[in-house]
Parts: sequence; structure tokens; C-alpha cells
Amino acid sequence: MNGMRRLFAAALVIVCAPLHAAGISEPKVAEIERLVKAFMAANKIPGLSIAVVADGAVQWSNGYGLADVENAVPATATTLYRSASIGKTMTATAAMQLVEAKKLDLRGDIRDSCPAFPAKPWRITPWNLLTHTSGIRHYGGPHDLEEQFSAVHYASVAAAMAPFKDDPLLFEPGTKFSYSTYGFDVLGCVVEGAAATPFLTYMHDRVWVPANMTSTRDDDPAAIVPHRAAKYTVIEGRMQNAPAIDMSNRLPAGGYLTTAVDLGRFIEALLDERLVKRSTLDAMTTPARLPSGETVPYGLGWGVETEEWHGDRWVYHGGSSPGASGFLAMMPKHRFGVVFLTNLENLVGRPELAEDIARVVLDFGPRK
Repeated sequence: MNGMRRLFAAALVIVCAPLHAAGISEPKVAEIERLVKAFMAANKIPGLSIAVVADGAVQWSNGYGLADVENAVPATATTLYRSASIGKTMTATAAMQLVEAKKLDLRGDIRDSCPAFPAKPWRITPWNLLTHTSGIRHYGGPHDLEEQFSAVHYASVAAAMAPFKDDPLLFEPGTKFSYSTYGFDVLGCVVEGAAATPFLTYMHDRVWVPANMTSTRDDDPAAIVPHRAAKYTVIEGRMQNAPAIDMSNRLPAGGYLTTAVDLGRFIEALLDERLVKRSTLDAMTTPARLPSGETVPYGLGWGVETEEWHGDRWVYHGGSSPGASGFLAMMPKHRFGVVFLTNLENLVGRPELAEDIARVVLDFGPRK
């Protein structure tokens, strides 16, 4: 496979007891663990947590290395990490629930639900936000670093649009694909308005609770959160604590705390139609098409391989923010999913690791 997704190993690797492994054979678990340990060693990762969904349920999960190096706290399957952009899949699910409930028009004007976002020369639709075709910019420009490493706390999703909402659009909405974290910030405002419910309340009540995601919450730096992983970066070959930031400037785009097990349960809930209908999930995991006829490798909140693999769609989302990176992938027809989260930013090779684990679990054979 290829496409947009190609986008300190701890001297002591502590292995915690897996949650369960009922549906995955011991030889397969051993091979997954070999792949994980090799990935950690190659990338000098302090801690990693993983969950695998097979036959539509979380069949195995585990933690490796250290969630907190300074205090020698082992990583477990339920260690909390920053979701980074993997969180876009959750926010997209919330939006599509509202579409199903006819509280949100996928092709309507976002300002109907989010009037705090200023009028632009062209109308922007929720579909544009979900497919990254809105023309709203991503990070960048003269304030790039201060935006990515922001320590400002925003009290609401509407207030968090302040750094970018008055900037001009990059292009007419719908005509191009351009990945935009800020577009998903606006989507959070749209969800809040369409639901007539505070954004985090809606996420908790309608996404996390139905999916049994018991630990997932906002990544509030001031809160005392048990089992939250420390965050690290590597500079000139040496591991350091990552800068302290406040993710409220991108909460709907990835400012959540979550666990590997919770994200495995999220996949379970999607496959079991507990969050959205199967037809809605199919729409979310189908590549978007522009008026030009061009197909883009992104659906509604999910990265999507444009060519099928073993008669199925490989759908996924990566995420990387200061002090964290991870990857989530799913094959809906195979009722398979894998997610791993780490406390180190900017890791290369995450899509390949996810693919290799899928090959092991689903007996597809190794990459050639």
C-alpha cells in the first residue's frame, strides 16, 4: 500500500500483562511484540501502548516501556496519551451523528451552526471541513511556532478560532484538498451549534459513553489526570521533556487524552453501528471527489487508501503533537483495527508498523 499515509528505545523495556488475547494466537502475539519492540528501538521511543481489534472486538492490548521516564512508571494498555490528530476521527463521528439526526446539513452553510466564524467570499460546508477542502489554512505563516506551541487556554471552541478565523481562505471551498487542523476546529464549533450542547458534553455523552471509552477526555494541562503519560522529544539524538503546551487551541482537531484500549473500543463501536449507521461509516471511509473529478485520499474525517486492499478499504489516521504520536487503522469489512499511541513526537514508520500488524493478524503475509 501507499498513498498519503506514507506521510531511546528504553534500555529497559517493561512488558505489562495484556488485557486479553482470546482471538489472536500466541505466535501472532509474539510476532506483533517483535514488531513493536523493533519499532521502539529504531525510534528511541520511551513508551508505547497498543490495542488490536479482530473479529470486531478488542482481542489484545498491552503497554511497553515507560510512560514516565523520570519516575520509572511503566506504560500500560490504559496509559493516557495525547490523541493528536487521531482525534479528528472522533469529531467527525460526532458531526455525522448530527447529519443522521438531520440536525446538520452536510452541504449547508457552516455559519448556520457556527455564526462565530466570519463570512467569507464563498460558502463553506460541513462536507468541506470534514474532507479538508474548505480553504481554511493549517498551521504556518509568521506565527507558526507560537500556534503549534501555544500555551494560551481557550475557554470554548468558538474562542479557539481567534488565531485564524479572520485570515483569507487559501482557495474556493471544494476545489482543492489541503489538510487543515483549523478546519476541524471550526467543525467543533459547528457540532456545538448544531447539537445545541457544549462541545465536550456532546463528545462525552454521544461518542465516548456509547463506545465505552471510559478514560477519554480533553487534554487539559491544568487538570490532575491519573495515568497520563509524560511527553518527550528527541533533539540532536538526546531525549528531552517536550515543551508544555495547551491543546485547547485545537481541541476538536486532536486535543483529547485517550488510551489504546479506548480507541480500540471506538473501532468496536463503529463496526457495531453503535455510533453511526454502517452506510454513514461507508461514506466516511470513501475517498472524496472534487468537482474536477480528482479523487483525494481522505474521506469524512479519515485518511483512505484510494485502491482497495484484500477487497477492503485501509482507512486510518495518524497524529503527532509535541510529546506524542500515534496511529489508528481499520479494515471495516475484515472487522479489524489496530491503534498504538506513544509519548514521543514526530515518529516515522507508523503506517508501516500498522500495516505489518494487519498482515500478521489477517494472514496477509509479510511486505515484499
